[in-house]
Amino acid sequence: MAYNFQFSGLLPYLQNLVDGLVTTVVITLITTVLGCLLGTLCAAARAGQSSFKSKVVGVYVELIRNTPFIVQLFFIFFGLPALGLRLSAWEAGTLAMVINLGAYSTEIIRAGIEATPKGQIEAAKVLGLTRFQTFVRVVLPPAIQKIYPALTSQCIIVMLGSAVLSQISVQELTFAANFIQSRNFLSFEVYFVVAGVYLLLSIGMRQLFNGIHYLVFPNLRAQR
Repeated sequence: MAYNFQFSGLLPYLQNLVDGLVTTVVITLITTVLGCLLGTLCAAARAGQSSFKSKVVGVYVELIRNTPFIVQLFFIFFGLPALGLRLSAWEAGTLAMVINLGAYSTEIIRAGIEATPKGQIEAAKVLGLTRFQTFVRVVLPPAIQKIYPALTSQCIIVMLGSAVLSQISVQELTFAANFIQSRNFLSFEVYFVVAGVYLLLSIGMRQLFNGIHYLVFPNLRAQR
């Protein structure tokens, strides 16, 4: 059975796709920055001397990593209003993604922190650096360099997971695709195009992260 492709039928809805793409990019940018910051703080807490902080962060990490993202999203958007905390779809979606990325990045960054040689930390103490200075200047840079590929991959995975936000009517890329398909019924065409856009977004993010990596750690160029 022959199928007549009608990609031209998407042209009247091009602005919907552009708006959805912009929303996806903005949410991804906010999530990446705040999620990695949250993960760094939690990783520092888990690697610190306070067993109470470590246990609290451990519960948070295990809770997020062992439950589906869509359940976390629904809990924030539909569940929290019962406690008097009502968020817009955009706010709930962004918060859910930040919390999700924060949990996964916590374990990734903690692995890098634990790989830091103890001798470097002892040398920092001898030089009179405070605990905060030691963490920021001595522990964190080599830790980030070690786990950077895994961390960037997790950020890309979270970006792809933003498609789930369409379930609470966040008008991102997948929401736009669903809207267009409901109007013109060109399912193959619209989801084919959107899949291609997500692919380009993933490749673009990886190239951007690679560029940042070389900018922050220029010594890698000499190694290669």
